[in-house]
Amino acid sequence: MKKKLLVEKKGEKFFVKDIVTYENPEKLKVLLNETRVKILKLISKNPKKPSDIARTLGIHEQKVYYHIRQLKNAGIVKLNEKGECEIEYPAFGIELPFGERKVPSISQRIDKLLESFFSPIIKNGIFNGLIVTGSPDPHGPYKAIARDSHYGIYLGMFLGQFCEFPNNFIIKTDVDINAEKEEKNNLILIGGPGTNLITAKINKYLPIHFNEKNYWISIENNGKVYTSDTCGIIAKIKNPFDENKKIIVLAGLKVVGTKACIIGITKFYKKILRKYKGKKNWACVIQGFDLDGDGKIDSIEVLE
Repeated sequence: MKKKLLVEKKGEKFFVKDIVTYENPEKLKVLLNETRVKILKLISKNPKKPSDIARTLGIHEQKVYYHIRQLKNAGIVKLNEKGECEIEYPAFGIELPFGERKVPSISQRIDKLLESFFSPIIKNGIFNGLIVTGSPDPHGPYKAIARDSHYGIYLGMFLGQFCEFPNNFIIKTDVDINAEKEEKNNLILIGGPGTNLITAKINKYLPIHFNEKNYWISIENNGKVYTSDTCGIIAKIKNPFDENKKIIVLAGLKVVGTKACIIGITKFYKKILRKYKGKKNWACVIQGFDLDGDGKIDSIEVLE
């Protein structure tokens, strides 16, 4: 049994789904049964308990358990932690050992953890939001100049592996967002509140926040204080300007802290998001480190 991707082109777009292939056709004999096909159709959208399947199909529950056991042994279905039966993979097939050919590059399948974190900003393979950087010109109450705007390029290249970008331009400065009143969007904010005015606006809504006193000099949470330039916050919250939208924050105390956040979410997201679990409002504090001693951040640690 091999897990692969089934690629289909519809118009100018590519769509993929997981497919399990077998070299031995005998393995798929389990599907040549009318009752099992009915079970698969029944649970294709929503997992169901064997008792519910039996009641819906009007058959004895023991027969349902028998068929599920056969499907489970073939790797077609599984039982989840609630004892419900669900389909393991959406497609199955026979594969013969020849015929591979090269195809033009298409988007990679996004990791489920990363997909959950960036949803609904990435939805159905389309980027649905704005990346917001600080303006490179003096702006805001501190007349700040953002020096981390170029990190949006790196983030965009990373996300471009997994989605298509819409026709409209998706990167804007905080000044543009204010002037055009576009806060009511899905947003990815790059940069701390000292240089990104939108990060400053939503700071009070973050589960872990920057201290506004003395030019945003620290990150504070439950009595813990972080002051290193290489520290930053990675967060996801409801957009306070529109609760149907989301905001992701990648913001450091200084420019190097923002860089640590970008490196963290692109290279070490499994470490960072292991406690995320789809929470509506979530944040963590990270710190960047230079492990190879070349004077540049190349790794991170999650502080909380």
